[in-house]
Amino acid sequence: QVQLVESGGGLVQPGGSLRLSCAASGSIFSIYVMGWYRQAPGKQRELVARITSGNSINYTGSVKGRFTISRDNAKNTVYLQMNSLKPEDTAVYYCNADIQARPTMSLLNYWGPGTQVTVSS
Repeated sequence: QVQLVESGGGLVQPGGSLRLSCAASGSIFSIYVMGWYRQAPGKQRELVARITSGNSINYTGSVKGRFTISRDNAKNTVYLQMNSLKPEDTAVYYCNADIQARPTMSLLNYWGPGTQVTVSS
């Protein structure tokens, strides 16, 4: 069984910073894409940032220049450094990954349970 577990969410004032972490555990042969999505109340879940195993990175426009995604392949972990946070960044942040559990298996997509990020004064 593969699991993704996020950590690092919380309450922060506008202009502040948070660092989210997501660790994948279980039967893992390889991880292709790791990414972060978010869902604000009443809105659809949206991609925030993603990083491939080859370190190709994409960001949604609203976070470019403020958020940085990175990964530690040895630890099967992806990070999201969030700076200059704004109230509109408030959402539940979800980790997502495409993982191959065994060499003979296909890539499957996994989600973490989510972590709340609240930006408020």
